[in-house]
Amino acid sequence: MSQDIILKVSAKLLIPFILLFALYVQFHGDDGPGGGFQAGVIFATGIILYALANGTERAMRLIPPGVLRPLSALGVLLYGGVGLVSMALGGEFLNYEVLAHDAAHGQHVGILLIEAGVGLTVASVMLMIFYNFATRGD
Repeated sequence: MSQDIILKVSAKLLIPFILLFALYVQFHGDDGPGGGFQAGVIFATGIILYALANGTERAMRLIPPGVLRPLSALGVLLYGGVGLVSMALGGEFLNYEVLAHDAAHGQHVGILLIEAGVGLTVASVMLMIFYNFATRGD
């Protein structure tokens, strides 16, 4: 039990920075390296570290497994929805230029929404995989 104190204190210090870095990667992805996939993995890593430090049961209370499947579907729906909306506005599938009053702003909005959908899906699927492996012996 005394060995767990180092892990718990380290995790308590690192998890906020990990989640903040995930947000940075998410919102910086349209301007530079990074984006939804990387941010989703980093976010899931923060929650997995929480589970390793505090127990899988506490992590499952923080983000319940029943919420993860709808979240992953919502991310895919957001991704596809942006493409359908751009088609409905007269553009091609995932042609973001028609999403706003000018092409540059439309590109920014479209990429931001696409990356949000990817990040949401990747984070929730990574957590589903972790929960399945972590509870497999129960």
